[in-house]
Amino acid sequence: MMIHRRQEKVCGMEEIMNYHVIDFGALGDGTTNDTRALQKAIDTCSQAGGGRVVLDGGHTYRCGMLTLRSFVELHLEAGAVLKASDNLEDFSPYANQELKTSEVTTPTYENCEYTGAPTLFFLYAKDCEWVSITGAGKIDGNESIFYGKITPWHIDGSFYPRMPLLFLEHITHLTLQNITLTGSAFWTTHLVGCEDVLIEGIRIINNLRLANCDGIDPDHCKNMRIIGCYIECADDCIVFKNTENAMQYGACENITVSGCTLISTSAAIKFGTESEAPFRNILVQNCNITRSNRGISLQLRDKGCIENVTFSGLTIDTRQFSPDHWWGKSEPVAITGLRRKEDSSVGYIKNITFRDIHCTSENGILIYGDKTCNIEHVLFENVTLKLTKKTDWPKGIRDLRPCPGNIQEKDKIHSINVCNARDIVFTRFDSTTEENLLSCTGEPCYIKNSQSVSVNGDML
Repeated sequence: MMIHRRQEKVCGMEEIMNYHVIDFGALGDGTTNDTRALQKAIDTCSQAGGGRVVLDGGHTYRCGMLTLRSFVELHLEAGAVLKASDNLEDFSPYANQELKTSEVTTPTYENCEYTGAPTLFFLYAKDCEWVSITGAGKIDGNESIFYGKITPWHIDGSFYPRMPLLFLEHITHLTLQNITLTGSAFWTTHLVGCEDVLIEGIRIINNLRLANCDGIDPDHCKNMRIIGCYIECADDCIVFKNTENAMQYGACENITVSGCTLISTSAAIKFGTESEAPFRNILVQNCNITRSNRGISLQLRDKGCIENVTFSGLTIDTRQFSPDHWWGKSEPVAITGLRRKEDSSVGYIKNITFRDIHCTSENGILIYGDKTCNIEHVLFENVTLKLTKKTDWPKGIRDLRPCPGNIQEKDKIHSINVCNARDIVFTRFDSTTEENLLSCTGEPCYIKNSQSVSVNGDML
């Protein structure tokens, strides 16, 4: 078989060798399983020293699990679709593992104790360097084969955890650029222990009713940039993790998120709940959060910590997505540091800054720590909040899930809710309430078991 390899120069740099998958036997007819041909192209490219594996436009390539390699750029031309097979047996290591059937219909505290190790894999790589996925094409996770119970507001997966679209572990110099990712049945882009990562201009479009199909999950990752992405999904759009199975990779740190548009049925930006190691030195700036159930959520539930995090230049528009299927009740910002279980420990949250944030919401800002007051030194500077009714679901609820005990506190709506925290400062803070929500609104501030809470210079 003759292998077509075309040499190109990119921006005056060294020549790039192209490996077209159709020359390795891929049909791209949308029906044939092209796994073997695509994997051969990837392996050949890597063994030859690297280059670009090209999926030509105008074709749909159906396949099972693919393993990416060092020095390989997987490039999907415009009009090319890489779609997951309908057959679960095409995804390793299915054969020797038991799939745990989900018995729940909503995301709960129990089914979210995820250790970070999925059962199935679509695009996979481990212990590699200089891995890229690029192009104007699309990768489709074929979500519907994983459906369980379906309701008007929620689709439960048939087992848990389900298959991530990308599971990339311990990759140095990773690039995801311009590609569209869609139809994921679980975490779309699960990056574990990766370092020097650029995610730029990608689109993630998932089903807003299918639980746990997060957008981007940096898990114990370092030195990462997420720039100019469009993400809509359930649960969370960008969620920083420190899962139990990957503790060898240390903290999740030195990350910038900039210029993204985010739509979520849970939280647009989230930290946790898997929080076994520190999160630190993270900047989120100039993003537009719209049509989300919750804007920003710091959900510390384990022994790690969250510190030195800045949010700036954000527009946040939230509304409650459903009666009770999703964590959150339209809070623009929710910071919670609570024990996962009665007998577990929880770390601390400190040195968090919100600057130049403009919110429209059905609920107020929530800060709720452990009885030890483990949330401290949080600054809100030049933050506006407009409270307005957008849905008919019950109002005035502080949603503390996941945690033991009283997971939801019913109350009036307060612009600011602070419990078990200290050194919380609001300066140049402005809150207004539209007439359609006045009947559900109480005093502007709810403060309980907290120290040094001030709003516009007034100590509460």
